Amino acid sequence: MSAPLDPNPRLQEYAHPERLVTTEWLAANLGNPDLVVVESDEDVLLYETGHIPGAVKVDWHTDLLLPVERDYLDGPGFADLLGSKGIGRDTTIVLYGDKNNWWAAYTAWVFTLFGHEDVRLLDGGRNLWVAEGRELTTDVPAPAHVAYPHVDRDDTTFRAFKEDVLAHLGHGPLVDIRSPQEFTGERLHIPDYPEEGVLRGGHIPTAHNVPWATAVSEDGTYKPRAELEAIYREGGLGLQLDDKVITYCRIGERSSHTWFALRYLLGIDDVRNYDGSWTEWGNAVRVPIVAGDQPGEAPGRAA
Repeated sequence: MSAPLDPNPRLQEYAHPERLVTTEWLAANLGNPDLVVVESDEDVLLYETGHIPGAVKVDWHTDLLLPVERDYLDGPGFADLLGSKGIGRDTTIVLYGDKNNWWAAYTAWVFTLFGHEDVRLLDGGRNLWVAEGRELTTDVPAPAHVAYPHVDRDDTTFRAFKEDVLAHLGHGPLVDIRSPQEFTGERLHIPDYPEEGVLRGGHIPTAHNVPWATAVSEDGTYKPRAELEAIYREGGLGLQLDDKVITYCRIGERSSHTWFALRYLLGIDDVRNYDGSWTEWGNAVRVPIVAGDQPGEAPGRAA
């Protein structure tokens, strides 16, 4: 059984208001047996310093990714992970985390690959919960294991690979959500972050740069729908509801935040996240790259 929806009027503006909850709603629904709260952070030690009461932790690096091959866990692995967190197939999951939900959105995207139906984000994430002075605890819950079915991961509906991006060039919008410096090629990595060994700078041809933070308000919540429409649709990027869109960043985490906004807040059905992103593209042999602040042309279409 699913937890009740958040009736907050601000959320009802979005195409899929059932995908977000407010801090007020979550505080009122803690302890609901149909709900499991999951924290997923970039700083994987942050949970231990204090977390929302009852929340369990998902470490994006050790829980979601395979230890050697660059890919995600398989169906049995996903079943083991969620079952160990006390999550059943019908459980409502509310994800939150640091960095304005970068990794929470990434985890939500991975959960969506396995078709978990009721995955929601805490709008504003950990920072807003803390800023409002809401309760934190260091008590780590020990949920009883729940049977979760083995579900094959769907790598076609919401996920794009390098070959998909190559085939997409010139046929649909690409949204590069990295910083402008990464987009132009001035930088090979996020400002203030360590170098990740990417050999080339720039962006994928035809991509438009809309940094992820463009979508958030000062308190870390997503901007109202009208503002998101102005950024991504008419008057902005010009995306149409029937466009086939691919988002990317460096490894797929920031672009998951934009993927969520386009898919669930604006209602663009066909949005895929390229998780190989620039750490793959910028190292790949014989893929086209554009440097500078202009999108560039698809190969074969340049003047």
